[in-house]
Amino acid sequence: MVFSSITFLFLFLPLALALYFLTGKKHRNLFLLFVSLIFYAWGEGLYLLILLISIFINYSCGLLIDNHRGSNRSSIYLTIAIVLNLCMLAFFKYSNFFVTNLNSILAVFGIGQLYLASIHLPIGISFFTFQALSYVIDVYNQKIIAQRNIINLGAYISLFPQLMAGPIVRYAHIAKEIVSRTTLRENFAEGVKQFLFGLGKKMLIANPVARVADQVFSLPTGELTTGLAWLGAVCYTLQIYFDFSGYSDMAIGLARMLGFHYLENFNYPYISRSIREFWRRWHISLSTWFRDYLYIPLGGNHRNPIRTYINLVIVFLLCGLWHGASWNFVIWGLFHGLFLATERTFLGRGINALPQPVRYIYTLLIVIVGWVIFRTESMTHTISYLSAMSGFAYGAGVKYSIAMFLNDKLKLEIGMGIILSTPLYPLIRRMEESLLETASVQLKAPLNVVFNFVGFVLLSIIVYASIISLAASAYQPFIYFRF
Repeated sequence: MVFSSITFLFLFLPLALALYFLTGKKHRNLFLLFVSLIFYAWGEGLYLLILLISIFINYSCGLLIDNHRGSNRSSIYLTIAIVLNLCMLAFFKYSNFFVTNLNSILAVFGIGQLYLASIHLPIGISFFTFQALSYVIDVYNQKIIAQRNIINLGAYISLFPQLMAGPIVRYAHIAKEIVSRTTLRENFAEGVKQFLFGLGKKMLIANPVARVADQVFSLPTGELTTGLAWLGAVCYTLQIYFDFSGYSDMAIGLARMLGFHYLENFNYPYISRSIREFWRRWHISLSTWFRDYLYIPLGGNHRNPIRTYINLVIVFLLCGLWHGASWNFVIWGLFHGLFLATERTFLGRGINALPQPVRYIYTLLIVIVGWVIFRTESMTHTISYLSAMSGFAYGAGVKYSIAMFLNDKLKLEIGMGIILSTPLYPLIRRMEESLLETASVQLKAPLNVVFNFVGFVLLSIIVYASIISLAASAYQPFIYFRF
């Protein structure tokens, strides 16, 4: 079940919210666990058992780690928790990838092939596994106390807003709210607003540009023109941002309605002036997870420069592999890791000395090239596609031309996507606040009414257009569900 579906919007969500607030505070976590398990089982069926096993493993290991603080047993139980979590993730996510690559090596030596039936990848396993790992590691590091109520911990790991595609929520950030929380009317209203903005991102920008990106990337590369290749790359660059940030907004908004306060997961990454800045703004919950639980334990940047570069490359190689069992994801991770390492050398100082517009262009070009690696199906496809973008296109523009795709509607959607990739909305909000602060007492109330009315009208247009788009469009799952 996806957030941008009629079933979720008009059946599951209203019913879940109504029953949640009718349930007494003492039993709300039990209800959240129950409804979250139903939400997961709706699409995954018996694979719900994987989620339940994850809850049981991390609850048990968390207690054992907490009960043996200061002894060697604590580190043993942490190791068991990490191994069990990673083994479960590796089995479902990487078994087929491992066997396929092993068979390629065996074929070189004329050795018989191994057979492994296709293994289903449970939706969201990468997210709830990393979330659970952060919990047991934080218990071990004494940043949090182990949760002794399995219902509470189960609700934390399985909470349906972030279950399928994040953000990866640290237990420490919501520990108090897991035990006790109150949903104020203002918070609920803000949650609704953020959810609807996220829905608009998904339905009005991500989905329309996704159709074009899918069509262009599926064309034979020999038929691409340079302009068409760039159109596909730009559309995918907008698609993945508005798809994933839209989902994150909906998840954060839903959590706010339930009384939880999740941290923001995106901070306008496409205005970054370096790849380092990009990763401080993109998928913040994942990048900080790798920083805190892998990069810093490896030594971070506190050792010699060479070790720092190696740490960065290791972290982003694993970040790429986390995204999927494919060599393209590994190359994409290494690609970003190498640029992050480069920006810490004297070349990075040279980049920082460039005018800001040049730094924006440099970063955006690297990011777009990275998304092409991320989106293409093989390195052969990647090289051919990037060659077309570089001017070495073989398409004559007769069979497939840019005019076939770039109509007025798409121009508007791309234009809105580019504009909304910048912090225009926060700027407008700051201007409103500034006007209200400086206005006379007599003008404050009328101005507030006008601003609220304009906001209501814009939100109503977004909701109306999103519902129309939802009713007219085919099923379009979120990109990050595949991870």
